[in-house]
Amino acid sequence: MSDFFFLQCSNHGFLVLFKNALDCFYSIVIGSAAICCNLTPLHWFVGFTHSDICVGTILALQMVPLINTATETLLRNLKSHAESGNSFNIHKCFGCFTMDVIASVAFGTQVDSQNNPDDPFVHHASKFFAFTFFKPLMIFFMAFPFVLQPLAGLLPNKSRDEMNSFFIQCIQKMIKQRDDLPPEQRRRDFLQLMLDVRASSKYLSLEHFDVVNDADEQACTEQGMDNGQENGPGNESTKRAQQKRMMTEDEIVGQSFIFLLAGHETSSNTLAFACYLLALHPEFQKKLQEEVDEFFSRHETADYSNVQELKYLDMVICETLRLYPPAFRVARDVDQDTMVNGQLLPKGSSLEIPAGYLHYNPEHWTEPEKFIPERFTPEAKASRHPFVYLPFGAGPRSCVGMRLAQLEIKMALLHIFRRFDMMACEDTEVPLESHTTLGPKNGILVKIINRENFES
Repeated sequence: MSDFFFLQCSNHGFLVLFKNALDCFYSIVIGSAAICCNLTPLHWFVGFTHSDICVGTILALQMVPLINTATETLLRNLKSHAESGNSFNIHKCFGCFTMDVIASVAFGTQVDSQNNPDDPFVHHASKFFAFTFFKPLMIFFMAFPFVLQPLAGLLPNKSRDEMNSFFIQCIQKMIKQRDDLPPEQRRRDFLQLMLDVRASSKYLSLEHFDVVNDADEQACTEQGMDNGQENGPGNESTKRAQQKRMMTEDEIVGQSFIFLLAGHETSSNTLAFACYLLALHPEFQKKLQEEVDEFFSRHETADYSNVQELKYLDMVICETLRLYPPAFRVARDVDQDTMVNGQLLPKGSSLEIPAGYLHYNPEHWTEPEKFIPERFTPEAKASRHPFVYLPFGAGPRSCVGMRLAQLEIKMALLHIFRRFDMMACEDTEVPLESHTTLGPKNGILVKIINRENFES
């Protein structure tokens, strides 16, 4: 499905009618702890509304100190690679970095994945990803999730149950510890913010959390669900506005799982691909470093607010996500018979949104195979339909934690290119061979050197 009207309706217009087609996949891989992944539309709506509140603009601000701690560890590790003069797998480094961020933000646990791989959290999280993605059977089920549910009882679950048990106990223990502390002593992270929501009746509708881009987000907030609403069930937005419910402990556990799943590999892949592209294109790397140097001539430190000034960095990240989107397809299942623009969408059918096709369509992108950050200047973006670019999906069911992921990526790249030059070398694979999960199959080997004009 690449028609823009249908894309907009499936992502914005019918919250109760369209659900994530991978729900059954997540529910089996993660088990009962992923309760938010395979709930009815109302339950999904409640859980993800609260989660998006937690990772919205204001609350992402509170995560900066936690991201900075993980970034400092990353920079120390990169410095050792610079001093060695050898090529290294930067994708692995970023995998450790994003693992550290997720452990800190979503699970309230401080780890150093690169220097302490035997840490229980790192050990179980690594097993989690090895089980989830890198088996042919799981790849098949991700492509055809509707096949999985009838076979659920036949799948082995010993490893899954072991992983579930560890993470559930970890979170439950942390919840008890937090509840025993006075509010002023509680660590401000994603877990604590969900716990705050658990005890709150605060409610915002999902329209407040549309994440296509800032301009489209504002437009959607202003216009509500006007697009396609006349063809859907009456008064859906009114019904949604009346739905209020607080998060349960099971939902908090499930949301932390989803955060691990959505935030680890997607962020590490994006960081690695960005460094790879900049290593191959030193002219763009130099332009980025000039912006970074100018930024630090005005600011002593980076925070959530001032990193928004880095327009070229944002362009680099956007172009990286266009070339290497976290997912090449996004699926939505139709929950009941629906008419959209005169077209019947029968209950049980699946709508597939081909993000990869849209990102490489020459009708929308000149020389789509090339890395050109200037595609994302304000003028260039204004000239395109917003739905030709869907790295995180769109609408209220888009990627959970997108704002936090973008902040994490920006903070890491900002500090890396302030301190280092990234270079391709004889070990760098060109072109990259991608894994089925859209990560680099053989890693990304580069060299890194200290910048001459940087004073630590």
